Amino acid sequence: MHTPGNVRDGSTGDVACDHYRRYREDVALMASLGLKAYRFSVSWSRVLPEGCGPVNPAGLAFYDRLTDELLRHGIEPVVTLHHWDLPAALFDRGGWLNPDSSEWFADYARVLYRKLDDRVKLWATINEPWVIADGGYVLGALAPGHRSLTEAPIVSHRLLRAHGAAVQAYRSEGKHQIGLVVNVEPKHPASGRPEDVAAAERANAYMNRQYLDPVFHGRYPSELAEIFGTAWPQWPEADYQLISQPIDFLGVNYYTRSVTRFEPSAQPVRATSVRQPGAVYTEMDWEVYPRGLTDTLRWVKERYGDLPLYVTENGAAFDDPPLAAGRLEDAPRVEYLRAHLRALRAALEAGVDVRGYFVWSLLDNFEWVLGYAKRFGIVHVDFQSQRRTPKASADYYSRVIASNGQAIDAS
Repeated sequence: MHTPGNVRDGSTGDVACDHYRRYREDVALMASLGLKAYRFSVSWSRVLPEGCGPVNPAGLAFYDRLTDELLRHGIEPVVTLHHWDLPAALFDRGGWLNPDSSEWFADYARVLYRKLDDRVKLWATINEPWVIADGGYVLGALAPGHRSLTEAPIVSHRLLRAHGAAVQAYRSEGKHQIGLVVNVEPKHPASGRPEDVAAAERANAYMNRQYLDPVFHGRYPSELAEIFGTAWPQWPEADYQLISQPIDFLGVNYYTRSVTRFEPSAQPVRATSVRQPGAVYTEMDWEVYPRGLTDTLRWVKERYGDLPLYVTENGAAFDDPPLAAGRLEDAPRVEYLRAHLRALRAALEAGVDVRGYFVWSLLDNFEWVLGYAKRFGIVHVDFQSQRRTPKASADYYSRVIASNGQAIDAS
């Protein structure tokens, strides 16, 4: 993060939105908007600076205080154990390539379970394992910045083993519910040509099914052997038994779809996304495609069974206008949320067991390699003064909550 060139705008996350110091103010803001639940991720290195061994009491105490503050305001804490930030001390020991990584993660998880499970009812193990593997070990854009088709499938498997080990640990330590969070992106072929259809199937196997088939079906998609070739490992049956520990719910992060075309030079999947004429795109260059949320939730139910689902992330970065008289009119984000909440309603009407929905994100924040260049928040943050200002999207979302969804279609 402090290495020149690693973050697009040259910023660091040293302060970011300063939630660590301002959490009481932020929880009061959540309560004013009527939020019923708050999903937050724990920093592994804040709790265990060396990744293993002695606990940092001050780091653990922060999450203890945050949990209590949420509950005092009637807001349910929803905890994600790992959101991409592996402690540097563990990277020095091989990180996710180390076969001991699943045990490291389970030991870390136990620390949190023992501290917070008396008050936290919903736990998620890992957020978006595909991003960790693809961004960190294929594209080299995220930590640790590797580009290796040999390492990528090993990391994916170790992440799933860590998930399974943390679920197993929870069954002996916890009393409530635990699940996994994945980002799912529908893959639509750009044409009816066989090569485009096959490319879309490979892309679906690589991004979506690679992290769900082992959890629910106890095996990897057959396409992965084709994608990775000789780099695709064979794993012992005991690993699949660990990975497929029953979970209580699945978190689905949905942002966009991909219209996929065969492209032999695009490794490892030999597929690329095709921009759609006339479509609206966010500042992330992601197509706004609300129907994909309905389709994704229905696909998960049809392929993996009728388990409880949560939309754990859904939102958009847009080029927000400047604040004017204390207001920020982010009309594109309001329309994005309205359209996706309608899509969520359609999934509910189709019989999908969706238990909750979380906007990404509450606050403008530090977006990893993008720094502060992209704003997803429904609350504007002035990163100099740390002043929080709810945007029009926050007002809209608050009305939807207050009406229990009846105001989805309102202007």
